[in-house]
Amino acid sequence: MKLLGLDTSNYTTSLAWYDTASGIITQKKMLLPVPEGQAGLRQSDAVFQHVRQLPELTEQLFAECGNLLPDAIGVSDAPRTVENSYMPCFLAGTGAARMLAAVLHVPLYRTSHQIGHILAALYSAHCISWLDATGKPFLAFHVSGGTTDCVLCTPDSERVLQIEQVSGSLDLKAGQAVDRVGLMLSLSFPCGSALEQLAAQSNSSAHMQVRLKDGCCSLSGLQNQCEAMLKKNTAPADIARYCLNSVSAVLRAMTTEAVKKCGDVPVLFAGGVLSDRLIQDQLRNLPVKTAFAEPAFSSDNAAGTAIFAARKEMQACPSLPSVS
Repeated sequence: MKLLGLDTSNYTTSLAWYDTASGIITQKKMLLPVPEGQAGLRQSDAVFQHVRQLPELTEQLFAECGNLLPDAIGVSDAPRTVENSYMPCFLAGTGAARMLAAVLHVPLYRTSHQIGHILAALYSAHCISWLDATGKPFLAFHVSGGTTDCVLCTPDSERVLQIEQVSGSLDLKAGQAVDRVGLMLSLSFPCGSALEQLAAQSNSSAHMQVRLKDGCCSLSGLQNQCEAMLKKNTAPADIARYCLNSVSAVLRAMTTEAVKKCGDVPVLFAGGVLSDRLIQDQLRNLPVKTAFAEPAFSSDNAAGTAIFAARKEMQACPSLPSVS
């Protein structure tokens, strides 16, 4: 099978082509342009930029993949797998996917941006087999500018994944904290990659004191503490390192609490914040089985929506070969 995936998040226009015979996923992505000094885009501007960027990326992807046609299309139509989850930016991808499916007479499968992240991370971490263990749950962290969520994922023969919220952030999200600290240090938005490079210049192990409430974290204090460090003329590299060390410490504590609650299950880490190698390295020695996506499949991408379409096609046509 050959599947096309689309994802139009608040920061990135993404398309992906999944060839199940080879197991290879080809991606085309483009960040949404953000004016200098601003911390994000209005939804109307995000929709406009997606509409501008989708045709160019579509031309690039189909040219690279030999102008073949997909057997099915997958698209993200909401941020998360909860009732009333909605952001206008996803209308751009959904509209394009509906038009393509109608013209090509192929099935269209909708999922959430969050499930897309989880599926892409499973693929990248060589853990896609977790989806075939029906009824055997795993924990997944989706950590980005819009979420700091720990969810219990149960493979489902019909819905691919059932998602149950375990914990999250009570205020600021991890990606927001990273971007706000980055802008404070005069880095360009989105700040994750530049903040990681700056933090690599420091050997500090300091981090904020972690306090959880029912397994949920609070990150607003991290921004305040970094602002106080800046006023005291703390070296920018040490501030950057403190920010990322703190995010790592919070995720470690949340993981420990989630495993206590849900049992000894494997833990998958996904989302743009977790493309940070420093954070990944500090989470790898947790006393549980962990899996991490490569950066290209951890940051916003459409690979997961293409994988979702492949799994749904397998359900519709059981005689198809299994997806690796």
